[in-house]
Amino acid sequence: MIEIVLASASPRRTELLNTIKLPFTHHPSDFKELNELETPEALVSHNAFGKAQNVARHYREALIIGVDTVGSFQNQIINKPKDDEDAARILRLLSNTTHEVVSAITIFNSKTKKNVTAVETTKVTFQRLSEAEIAKYIASGEGADKAAGYAIQGLGALFIKGIEGDYFNVVGMPLHLLKNLLKEFGVKL
Repeated sequence: MIEIVLASASPRRTELLNTIKLPFTHHPSDFKELNELETPEALVSHNAFGKAQNVARHYREALIIGVDTVGSFQNQIINKPKDDEDAARILRLLSNTTHEVVSAITIFNSKTKKNVTAVETTKVTFQRLSEAEIAKYIASGEGADKAAGYAIQGLGALFIKGIEGDYFNVVGMPLHLLKNLLKEFGVKL
C-alpha cells in the first residue's frame, strides 16, 4: 500500500486517524495559511490544498492528506481565538445560534500530482451561554487552539443543543468524506 502522510500536527486529527486504524505518518506542513477568502469553503479548500502540496514535495510516492477547518456564522469566518477576549467575543456570537463548521480535505498524490479536494459542512446549535459559563470555559483553556473557540469532544459539548451533519467534522476531520476521497486513490478503509 502507498504511504499515507498527514500534513498536520493536530492531535485531534491524529486521534481520528488512529481510531479508524489508518496507517499513516505525520509531516506537519509549514504552508502559510490564509485567514480570509470570499467564502469559508474557498478558504478551507485553499488551505487544505496548500498544506498537502507543501508536504508532497518531500515524498517521491505518497498520498498526502491536507485538512483545514473553520467556523462560520452568517458567512463570517471564525478562526481560532487570538486571546481570551477574542474567545469571549466568539462564544457570545455563537450563544443561542446555529453556526457552521466547514472543513476541506485534500488528497494529493506526490508521484502523479493527482489531487482531489472536497468540503464538508456541519451545522451546530448552541444553547444560550451566560457570562459565567463563558468565563469558566475560557479559564479551562480547552478552546484556545480550536476553530470557533470550542471543542465538541470536551467541555464544549455542554453548550451544544444539537448538530446536523458529520460530528467528526466538528472534531477536526470528516471521516466519511476522507474514506470516500481515499477510495478515489485505491485506498479502501
